Amino acid sequence: MASYELEFKKSVAKDLRSIPKKDVARILQRIEALRDDPRGEGCVKLSAQERYRVRQGVYRIVYEIREKELIVMVVHRSAVYKSS
Repeated sequence: MASYELEFKKSVAKDLRSIPKKDVARILQRIEALRDDPRGEGCVKLSAQERYRVRQGVYRIVYEIREKELIVMVVHRSAVYKSS
């Protein structure tokens, strides 16, 4: 299976700075795994949108799949459904 190319929303760098480093490492590992299997275990399709999410601790990795590209956002679980 081919790998997807990752594209991060501009806000991701800022969001990651506010997250503890140990959590950032786990989030980045999870994002890297999505590259090979974006619809794998733990993936949930967000019903009202063409987006998916996976849990990583108290954070959610929200992403869109476009052909061979993943558009990635990282948000705290309390804001996942408010985020665009």
